[in-house]
Amino acid sequence: MSTTTTTKTPFKREILEDETNQEVTSLLQHNLTDLIDLALLMKQAHWNVVGQNFRSIHLQLDEIIETVRAGSDEVAERIVTLGGPADGRSSTVVAESELEEYPGGFVKVSETIAKVADALKQMIDSLRSAIEKLGELDAISEDMLIALSGELEKHLWMLQAQEV
Repeated sequence: MSTTTTTKTPFKREILEDETNQEVTSLLQHNLTDLIDLALLMKQAHWNVVGQNFRSIHLQLDEIIETVRAGSDEVAERIVTLGGPADGRSSTVVAESELEEYPGGFVKVSETIAKVADALKQMIDSLRSAIEKLGELDAISEDMLIALSGELEKHLWMLQAQEV
């Protein structure tokens, strides 16, 4: 079986100039990798959280996962819109994600909240770093990450409110 891979679509009408496009898609790909890993981390937490108030955190994690998955899909589609291939393969996520590894096994509610909040904060920091760089490169991609960061920041607030 033969597969052909390309690093650029044959679109005739490019949205951004080559160098800018390459920088934008690289920033987006970095965040796509972390978003995919974050969704997996959240699902691991969702399945294995135990303790008092289990149900509320279990359900809350699913809400966050929906936001993260929708965001990763939007980021991937933006990469492809710009003519690059989005890479969400598990091997890429393992090799390139910068998120801290989530523990295996059962994790108590308080530790789950802390670890998930830490992962969300790390993701938000990555998004904000990309937003800062995208401001001069591509306002559309910048706006997309701003919207996603705002949603994740709200989820972070709701998690942290439970730690007080």
